[in-house]
Amino acid sequence: MQHKTLLKFAIQAGEIMLKSGAETYRVEDTIERILSVHHLDVIEAFVTPTGIFATIDDESMEMTTLVKRIRHRSIRLDKVALVNDLSRRFTEGKISLENAMAELNAIDQRLPYPYYIMVGSTGLVSAFFTAVFGGNVRDCIVSLAIGIFLAIMQYFFRKAKTSRFLIDLIGGCLIGSIALLFTRLIPFTNLDQIIIGSIMPLVPGVAITNAIRDTIEGDLLSGVSRAVEAFFVAISIATGVGIVLKIGFALTGGIL
Repeated sequence: MQHKTLLKFAIQAGEIMLKSGAETYRVEDTIERILSVHHLDVIEAFVTPTGIFATIDDESMEMTTLVKRIRHRSIRLDKVALVNDLSRRFTEGKISLENAMAELNAIDQRLPYPYYIMVGSTGLVSAFFTAVFGGNVRDCIVSLAIGIFLAIMQYFFRKAKTSRFLIDLIGGCLIGSIALLFTRLIPFTNLDQIIIGSIMPLVPGVAITNAIRDTIEGDLLSGVSRAVEAFFVAISIATGVGIVLKIGFALTGGIL
């Protein structure tokens, strides 16, 4: 029974990390380190972006395999860091299995940043990226407004558990629409800088980074999967912006 509890603890730790944006090899390493505490004869862990498979076996027990399906992923690097720290303390014997399970459940229930912080941060990110790409003060103010609207839209769609690709597609349309509107209303604004800065919060930077790191570590299946995911996210963003710009150019005769 202790072995099964240990396996469940390891799988839950891996699940939280994978859902929160951790690399595949990091999740496998964490699971194997946790399971190695009991010095079992067989410890195997296989992780993909959508599933976790772990097997343990020993002379004192029957072989046990546990599979966990991962359906939703987000970016919660705070949870990754907390689970990493917990696994290290557990493998070093500084915390019991029961207390580790309780702490892991607390990490899993940990709330994200408040809504208003996410909205404000997205707006500021858009504004400062616009400045980095050469936008003027007016461009940055417009990007700030677009970022706020974008964050509000993402909040409600994620609450409804909408597909990531649909959110990015609608986000691209929103960015293009508001950018076209403000460039028509406010003089001396640059459409290109506003759009480039505003789409930066949607860019799948973590997915691209994890794809490269997984590939380097030899996890080719996960590396290719994450790269394809990042590619389709980029396509969704570009399609949303492109549709709106195409309509805008058609309606104004190409003069904006």
